[in-house]
Amino acid sequence: MRRPEGVERRRDPRAYLLDMQRAIALLRTAAGAKTLAEYAGDAILRSAVERQFITIGEALTQLLRLMPDLQARISNTRRIIAFRNILVHGYAEVAHDIVWSALQDDLLVLGEEVNALLCEMRDNDR
Repeated sequence: MRRPEGVERRRDPRAYLLDMQRAIALLRTAAGAKTLAEYAGDAILRSAVERQFITIGEALTQLLRLMPDLQARISNTRRIIAFRNILVHGYAEVAHDIVWSALQDDLLVLGEEVNALLCEMRDNDR
């Protein structure tokens, strides 16, 4: 069913955080005990990982449109969004080691920040 013309539906900011949380969980599962060499040699795995990073970047972009003050609460927001843009628009230039580094080094902090924000929002609803 389509929305009437001119009627905008605002998505709950928690939905974007949940999208990010799911993508982070999928990335952790996909990476598992893999090595950079295994990652680089597996086109399906690379595609899945890149897709989840794209989801994170897009969800973060949409979240910040609704709640710009959260930029100060999530590390490297501009880098995350820029990374998403490179994956989408510069796909031919993606370096496997950079994606792998983001997967291994940056995901833990982002996951902790997303979880903390979700907990805070739940507590505020009580």
